[in-house]
Amino acid sequence: MRICVISDLHANIEALSALPTDYDELWVLGDLVNYGPDPAAAIEFVRSRAAVVVRGNHDNAIALGADCRCSPRFRAMAEATSEYTRSVLNASDKQFLRELPTYARRIVDGRTFFLCHATPSDLLFEYRAPDSPLWEREEDASSRADVILAGHTHWPFIRTVGSRLVANPGSLGQSKAGDALARYAVWRDDHFELKAYDYPVEATVHKILSLQLPDQVKHDLVEVLRTGKVR
Repeated sequence: MRICVISDLHANIEALSALPTDYDELWVLGDLVNYGPDPAAAIEFVRSRAAVVVRGNHDNAIALGADCRCSPRFRAMAEATSEYTRSVLNASDKQFLRELPTYARRIVDGRTFFLCHATPSDLLFEYRAPDSPLWEREEDASSRADVILAGHTHWPFIRTVGSRLVANPGSLGQSKAGDALARYAVWRDDHFELKAYDYPVEATVHKILSLQLPDQVKHDLVEVLRTGKVR
């Protein structure tokens, strides 16, 4: 079984469309929407291809009108693009986001996987660093899981904690790893591999620049896409 794991798509259909298709199942760890220009297309891609999808904090904010609880540096970007995202999604798209579970469990080849957007104890919002000692504690939601999969931070990592594996595929649609690559992970033969690939980022940039958003928001969104950094 070859499983492709993606997270934090952020309405970037150019990155999604370039995703390699050599997998048996596609698993999505949330944040299909916001920041990017193509939320409806991202939802349709996931709805038609993914075997497992969990809700992210931005999906939650768009579907329920809730606070995304973004970091201060990203709050203006999130609020401005939320208005745009809600305006272009139809009722079915919002219903799809609203009905996404906040976590999932799957058993594959005898391994139990726990999937969430952020962390097992705070499924939508907690920012937990790769080297945090909190990954070592037993958390009720992920008890008896062999593998924990989480996104949210946009920081790709794989870490072994005792007999358990913790992995974050990084962000497919908005890298924060110092470059413009789209990131994902592949599970095969009982281990994970982090992967990355080029996509036509300037096509996404062109779409963002054409949106009716404040100039500073557009500048910041483009800067992150091109550099993978937040200044």
